[in-house]
Amino acid sequence: MATTTDTNPNQAAKPGLRKPVFIKVDQLKPGTTGHTLTVKVLSSNTVLQRGRSVSQHLRHTRIAECLVGDETGTIVFTARNDQVDMMKPGTTVILRNAKIDMFKGTMRLAVDKWGRVEVTEAATFAVKEDNNLSLVEYELVNVVEE
Repeated sequence: MATTTDTNPNQAAKPGLRKPVFIKVDQLKPGTTGHTLTVKVLSSNTVLQRGRSVSQHLRHTRIAECLVGDETGTIVFTARNDQVDMMKPGTTVILRNAKIDMFKGTMRLAVDKWGRVEVTEAATFAVKEDNNLSLVEYELVNVVEE
């Protein structure tokens, strides 16, 4: 009886970097994380700007709401601190390890310290502006399993 060793091609010998799977804006769902997408910045609106406080640990905080999108739709991206400078209207950016935050029942895209925002070369797609996922209101429903 011959024995064969099973080698699973999906299992790497060492934990290496996975190739990113780029998704489209219209594939985003509430409560999901780990998204990589290429989007164009349509607008950027600073919503919070706090100056230096008494403690040197609390640096100034800047938050901007940016409307970003691709050829499938748009969504509001919440840019924080250094990200605000990159999110200029007309810029194309790659959002790596982005997550969906819920704000007042609507989806917001965000990149925290585990992700990255990269400015890239201008995209060729035209943004579909009439499909704004941040305008869809979601209701939290508790499902009771029997």
